[in-house]
Amino acid sequence: MSTTDAPDQRRPDPYADFPGTVGRTFAESTPHWAPRPDTEGKPNIVVVLVDDMGYSDTGPYGSEIDTPVLDRLASDGVRLTNYHTAPLCSPSRAALLTGLNPHRAGYSFVANADAGFPGYAMEIADTVPTLAQTLHGAGYATYAVGKWHLSRDSASHAADSRGNWPLQKGFDQYYGVLEGLTSIFHPHQLVRDNSPLDIDSFADDYYYTDDITDQAISMLKSLRAHDPDKPFFLYYAHNAVHGPLQAKPADIAKYRGRYADGWDRLRASRFARQLAAGLFPEGTRLPDRNAEAGHDVPAWDELTDTQQALYARYMEVYAAVVDNVDQNLGRLVDTLDQLGELDDTIILFTSDNGGTGEGGREGTRSYFSRFAHHPRLPDDWNPDVARDIDLIGGPRSLVHYPRGWGMASNTPFRLYKGNTYAGGVRVPSVLTWKNGLPSGATRHQYQYVTDIAPTLLELAGVQRPTEIHGRPTLAEDGTSFVPVLKDAAAPSTHGEQYSEITGDRSYYRDGLKLVTLHRPGTPYDDSEWSLYDITTDPTETTDLADRHPELVKELAAAWDQAAWRNGVFPLVDTSGGFLRRHPADERYERPLRLLPGTPELERYRSSRLISFRDFRVDVDLAGPPAEGVLVSHGDQGGGYSLYIEDGRLNFAFNEYGELVTADAGAVPAEARTLSLVATAQEGIRWGFDVFVDGERTGGLDSVHQLLGMAPLQGISVGIDRKSPVSWPVYERHRTFRYTGALRAVTYTPGPKAAYDPQVIARTLNEAAAAFE
Repeated sequence: MSTTDAPDQRRPDPYADFPGTVGRTFAESTPHWAPRPDTEGKPNIVVVLVDDMGYSDTGPYGSEIDTPVLDRLASDGVRLTNYHTAPLCSPSRAALLTGLNPHRAGYSFVANADAGFPGYAMEIADTVPTLAQTLHGAGYATYAVGKWHLSRDSASHAADSRGNWPLQKGFDQYYGVLEGLTSIFHPHQLVRDNSPLDIDSFADDYYYTDDITDQAISMLKSLRAHDPDKPFFLYYAHNAVHGPLQAKPADIAKYRGRYADGWDRLRASRFARQLAAGLFPEGTRLPDRNAEAGHDVPAWDELTDTQQALYARYMEVYAAVVDNVDQNLGRLVDTLDQLGELDDTIILFTSDNGGTGEGGREGTRSYFSRFAHHPRLPDDWNPDVARDIDLIGGPRSLVHYPRGWGMASNTPFRLYKGNTYAGGVRVPSVLTWKNGLPSGATRHQYQYVTDIAPTLLELAGVQRPTEIHGRPTLAEDGTSFVPVLKDAAAPSTHGEQYSEITGDRSYYRDGLKLVTLHRPGTPYDDSEWSLYDITTDPTETTDLADRHPELVKELAAAWDQAAWRNGVFPLVDTSGGFLRRHPADERYERPLRLLPGTPELERYRSSRLISFRDFRVDVDLAGPPAEGVLVSHGDQGGGYSLYIEDGRLNFAFNEYGELVTADAGAVPAEARTLSLVATAQEGIRWGFDVFVDGERTGGLDSVHQLLGMAPLQGISVGIDRKSPVSWPVYERHRTFRYTGALRAVTYTPGPKAAYDPQVIARTLNEAAAAFE
């Protein structure tokens, strides 16, 4: 007999903690069901957030681009003409999801920096409830697809705590890209929920905007299959139309020839439509072409025929990207209609900042080369590469349009994304709810991105929590503008607002706007300020600063007070302040041994092994040499790979789209260690040597180093995943998985070059400390 069956052993009473149920029959017992949140009558909420879309790029705001779905949403809802956001994406997205000013939310800049100050934390504090957390607590299902960009790039890998990833910030499900940009044909790292996906290749017809829409629709269909009543919040956050610009061939073909007249005529035609639609008061002027140093745009008619043909192609691609966003929004709207829930769904469509000038004066077919920022870029740096015009917009080109098109995107405003002038911060915003808001309405009141969260919560009848994780919540800065939505005569609910990005500053108060265009490396002083009355001069053409010095002084003092209150200081411009990285990141610079089958190493993690330094890669074979890629790092925008083809060892280096291949000779059958050694040279260059069992067999004398976001794809062992380093090899073998046996690939980072940003930052800090 077992001890448990012994007569003197008593089993524990399973109902000891529930005395009210002991001895009762089922009929006599009272169920103790936990109460569920009351969600009856709550509307669904969809936030459609596009990236880098200018004010005039959609039909409701004067565009010639076909956006019939958004046109319909605007006719069914409320179009805001005076909605403002932050000048860059991460700060805007943080403010939208929290209701806090960007610096108080911890995002003074995009989440690709770590300057070490509170306003630069690049993470949402635990005392700040996101819109998703608040709605989830009120009984909503919460979903996010697309761009996140609220996790530091150094905290976006598979070993991170994930504390600032979407699921930890209130979303039930997530699918998309954690970083700010990606290839639309070959996303560099897709994440589902809390896990990076291990993907070798994509189908030839894969398109990221279609994919995230498919995922969103699947989430909603699954919800309704399991629960017919639960309201949902969908954060539908596009990477489009951020660079690199890539579009489907059919969508590009639709716009062939439409932009041959250039940006000057396009801008004029869009402005005429805006005036006819009543978006601006009578007497509003279209500013002259942007002429500020570093922001200037040439007259279209002064360009050569070759330039016009190339530049028009860039805009055809951009228009195709916008068109595709509208097509996919249509698929989502159709799904809501099929579910019978369209009329009771709040849909917000907006952009995170204005159209960009980052493509430069000429545009680029080499996005990461143009996007590279370093205080000591050499004179021979090429921000463009030659590409057949028919390749522009496809998977083999990473392009961005010239800033003349960015100027046209922002019609009728001045300047671009990254500036605090209206071109950087005044964006389209359409809010539709057939069962709760007016149809075909236009509102001209000033509102700010921090107002979105409180407005959506009020419309949904949900209270923001006063506590989170057992601690008081940080007070929000935004104010609901529901009164404005419901009554055209209601005053703006947002009377004052500061703004700052990389030293550019502005302060709005009751129709007056104080604003700067700061030149990096110069002092911050009162001579930078300009003053505009945007009630009568929304396009900021008439500077009133000299006429009203007392107002300049008053508003400048108000900006200063707001800056202290919101954690804006220290002011950091792009002349070097963002070079700092957390000292803990130095652990990523130790030698790393990668075994076969290791999922692709994340972009930032990979970059720490090679950036601005010597490095060595040793490939240890576990058997006779075979065919295929031994190691790859990067893609069509820049990278390198070592592979064996037809018995010969080859080293391919993709210099921002320019491919160079070195033949390192036949590989002996007895070879066991194949090595690549990079030596940092002056002018931010590398020399490469290839070795077989310690004997040099080839290499490259000198190429430009890969900086910034390049290589975008991380390191892969035994395969060249997704977007290939070498397109010719991809055409012959696709991913070209190695067919032999690999023991490991070891990266050994060497000494840093004197031009490494961390070395520069440390030198500046030491010099400052010595001076003090």
